[in-house]
Amino acid sequence: MKNMLLAFVLLFALTTQALLGAADASPEQVVDTSGKKLRVGLSYFIVPASPLIGCTRYGRCVKSGGLSLASIGESCPLDVVFVAGSSGLPLSFSPVDPKKGVVRVSTDLNIMFSTDHTSCAEYSPVWKLDHFDVAKGQWFVTTGGSVGNPGWGTIRNWFKIEKVDAAAYKIVYCPTLFPSSKHLCKDVGVFVDENGYRRLALSDVPFKVKFQLA
Repeated sequence: MKNMLLAFVLLFALTTQALLGAADASPEQVVDTSGKKLRVGLSYFIVPASPLIGCTRYGRCVKSGGLSLASIGESCPLDVVFVAGSSGLPLSFSPVDPKKGVVRVSTDLNIMFSTDHTSCAEYSPVWKLDHFDVAKGQWFVTTGGSVGNPGWGTIRNWFKIEKVDAAAYKIVYCPTLFPSSKHLCKDVGVFVDENGYRRLALSDVPFKVKFQLA
């Protein structure tokens, strides 16, 4: 009887420890090109993970381009595009729980350009998944979203950062604010349109990126 009681106590203790360990586990923190943690409130350039032209010993990398804004089709809102030969515009991140101050993988977050000076002052620089473009068969990433306020009304404003490998991350649209419901879940890639614009859009081929402190 004593042996059975002891075995039960040990089993309970091990199970409780495992559950507490799982509860304490947090997603991995995203790091920039210098190996430092991404911080809420700081601005970063989102640059391609490859081809890598070169990095200084301080982690400042020369890449083949960056992200910017362009007026495509309509004057406003501005769409998110990849531009070659430039670091593009700096961006910042706001996780669903920004109080913790760090950016983690697999966590719902808002992405926004760190500028209020655009040709579309009435639209925010916050990323948002646009309505489906029937003509092009694409879901494009545009601006005009809002920060925070998770709910059905803001479901298209939430993105995630996922780790691809030791050298690269990717951005995905796969909101888990309502885990019991089905949502569109896909990588963010680059779509080249008929005018040569390299537009961010949902894709089967992810745009592999790194984050460089602005």
